[in-house]
Amino acid sequence: MQRFKYGRASVLVTLVLLMLFLAGCEEKKINEIMADPQRYSNREVGVVGNVVQSYSVLGKGAYQVDDGTGKLWVVSDKGVPRKGARVGVRGKIRDGFDLGHLVKLPEVISSGMVMVEAAHKARY
Repeated sequence: MQRFKYGRASVLVTLVLLMLFLAGCEEKKINEIMADPQRYSNREVGVVGNVVQSYSVLGKGAYQVDDGTGKLWVVSDKGVPRKGARVGVRGKIRDGFDLGHLVKLPEVISSGMVMVEAAHKARY
């Protein structure tokens, strides 16, 4: 019985430490980022929302996240979640980012403010 108690405690401690590690960035609403892009430029932030558009080729691509306050394109070289997924993503905000060298994407994505993804977690 004592062994089970310690096992559960170690799992709980591990989960808490993992959450602290993943929470190393500030979660923001997209309209806050869009309203003051200079403030968030080159800073790591987190955004939670739904994927409304998704493009990928060979594991690289971009997807657009809508959190209800606005939409933000996210660039990834780790694969992209599909349209309709609920996603939590963290990464650095870049203004004037050029995607032309990654993949052929619609003109609206190929320049402007984007998030360069560090990690994401999707739920379908």
